[in-house]
Amino acid sequence: MTTAYLPFLIQILLAGVITVVVIALSHLLGQRARGSKIKDAAYECGIHSDGSTHTRFSVKFYVTAMLFILFDIEVVFLIPWTFVYRDFLANHISILAPMMFFLGVLVLGLFYEVKKGALEWEK
Repeated sequence: MTTAYLPFLIQILLAGVITVVVIALSHLLGQRARGSKIKDAAYECGIHSDGSTHTRFSVKFYVTAMLFILFDIEVVFLIPWTFVYRDFLANHISILAPMMFFLGVLVLGLFYEVKKGALEWEK
């Protein structure tokens, strides 16, 4: 039983040793940073920053980001379906109707977003 996990334990041990060695070498051989007021100041593209460095984003930006994540996650549910579709067909299990229902709900959600104007930037 324990011999089955031996390659996994060796891999974890090897990863830990490599991590410690890389961090130790970086600490020993890396450049030393000398803190100064100029080097610690905010600096971007060769121009000193003016005003506040924290800009406010529009709510539209966050809504678009959430919608992107939502549709991205839904695509993640579709990918396994493409891999197992032939297996289900070979076993005479119909999964086409549930997947069409899933895609229908997805399309309805997209139409709802368009109707509510969630994807319009000009408002």
